[in-house]
Amino acid sequence: MNVTQFDWKKKYAGSIGSPADAIQLIKPGDSIFIGTGCGQPQHLVHELVAHSAHIFDSNIINFLTIGPAPYMHDKFRDKFNVNSFFIADNVRDSIQEGISDYTPMFLSEIPQEFESGRIPLDIAFISVTPPDANGLCSLGISVDIVKSAAANARYVVAQVNANMPRTLGDCFLHVNSIDMLVPYDEPLITVEPEASDEVLRRIGQNLARLVEDGSTIECGIGRIPQAMAEFLGDKRELGIHTEMFGDWIIDLIECGAITCTKKTINRGKIVASFAMGSQRLYDYIDNNPFFEFHPTEYVNDPFIISQHDKMVGINVGLEVDLTGQVCADSLGYRFYSGIGGQVDFIRGCARSRGGKPVITMPSTAKNETVSRIVAKLTEGAGVVTTRGDIHYVVTEYGIAYLHGKSIRERVLALINIAHPKFRKELIQAAKAQRYIHADQIELPWENVRYPDELEHYDTLRDGTQIFFRPIKPTDENALSEMLYSLSQASVKKRYFTHTKTFPHRDVQKLTNIDYQNELAVVGVVPGPAEEEVVAIAQYFLEPRARVAEVAFIVHDEWQAKGMGTLLLDYVVRIAAQRGIKSFYATVLPENKAMLNIFYNSGYNVNTKFDGTAYEINFNLAE
Repeated sequence: MNVTQFDWKKKYAGSIGSPADAIQLIKPGDSIFIGTGCGQPQHLVHELVAHSAHIFDSNIINFLTIGPAPYMHDKFRDKFNVNSFFIADNVRDSIQEGISDYTPMFLSEIPQEFESGRIPLDIAFISVTPPDANGLCSLGISVDIVKSAAANARYVVAQVNANMPRTLGDCFLHVNSIDMLVPYDEPLITVEPEASDEVLRRIGQNLARLVEDGSTIECGIGRIPQAMAEFLGDKRELGIHTEMFGDWIIDLIECGAITCTKKTINRGKIVASFAMGSQRLYDYIDNNPFFEFHPTEYVNDPFIISQHDKMVGINVGLEVDLTGQVCADSLGYRFYSGIGGQVDFIRGCARSRGGKPVITMPSTAKNETVSRIVAKLTEGAGVVTTRGDIHYVVTEYGIAYLHGKSIRERVLALINIAHPKFRKELIQAAKAQRYIHADQIELPWENVRYPDELEHYDTLRDGTQIFFRPIKPTDENALSEMLYSLSQASVKKRYFTHTKTFPHRDVQKLTNIDYQNELAVVGVVPGPAEEEVVAIAQYFLEPRARVAEVAFIVHDEWQAKGMGTLLLDYVVRIAAQRGIKSFYATVLPENKAMLNIFYNSGYNVNTKFDGTAYEINFNLAE
């Protein structure tokens, strides 16, 4: 039977009451739970303060408040104290002023507090859809901790709102579990998608690089997920298992990127605990069997999360120190947001096969006057994600992988994705703390720009895809590993000697360059965690003459596959675009492969033998 044809008010007339009736159930000192986010029972909230003459010292408990919160007004201070598990805009000032309370908890663990009675609930105000012919009401867009609150409160009062989408999954309450039904239809609170700026789009592009075909994704609402979604349209067979989502999900479904066909559990279903978005989103999920809403204790359970292969969890930080400690809920001593599900998903993704736990943030705040990557956390700031939990950190300047890395490696990786204007002071602070070597090269970063436009993919003769990009300071260890794994023959061909050592003081000179007078590009392939360097091409410019010396190294296992030819073509194109007139190189006679690459390059190669090596030069304009 269609819900709209079913006269639920007649069948359940005995359970229907008015808001005034519901509020009379409240006694002084009672704890009142109010439903989450855009699923807030707005009418009940307004009626709560309108009929509050008999209420004193009650505790309002919520997870996330969106929209009006009239009980926060000063005139109700002796009636309502607010205790929030997450700090939204409308309670932030009150919490920061010490008037209201904030309880920091992992979102997955809150339901257990209700069940155990450690956080007692006397009455729960929630929103539901009209009951169907079987007496089932859907919690709609807000299941999260609402279902647990309803299960553990002494009284449950449900605002029945026909505008609430009927979502599916583990999100139903039977009318017998509801003490009072209060019919009142009103528009839901909406959160419209915000436009992305260039910084957010670069963050989104970097995040998308971490998402493989067949990955399952967790991310929320806001500008960063919206920006990332712009770059996921060409992905295939993505799945969703997320605490929450917004409008970004619709376009990815409609373009075929999200199918959930590769999910390890809940295959074929998008799983979430609440949604916040536009009316378009609410209409889209209404009675849509592709979506399943489940309580927080399921969605945010790290064990459940970890069962998804290639689980990518994307969460936002406020600042991260150079050792990898993430603050996500406070600005110094001032509490700003909350723990939410960040640690749940960080730890769940870490245990996923092929999983990627990600912390993301713009590199700066306050109009680029403050770095979010800091030498030490602001005094009073709390650690939400520990340095032992951290894996990936993403800003608009790139991706830093920290898990299993030393402090020195972490420092260099994070400085590399910090805003250039703050890199000098960060590296000097790291030296002062003895986090990095005292001789670590300091570049004039404000004038050194990583040329990301030079990044590109190419294909070797055997079909292997290679990613070519300019070298980064963080490539020092990877480059050192490649150099030490070269055969003695390969070392001699490049360095004209059987050297056996590649110390830090020398290798860092190859990775810390200005990208103008010196350029080094590397060929990289995926490794167990980060990219592995398998080839490098360098040129060293003589600025006045506009000529450059060029040199190559290809790892033994990657030789005879066309790598050298691709590298030469790559650096020639770059050099020609930059107005470099000619290349020259020194090649040993036994390095026949490199000689053939030059001779087959299509350029008019001039060769001179000095008795030990060939001097090669050719004009790039020919």
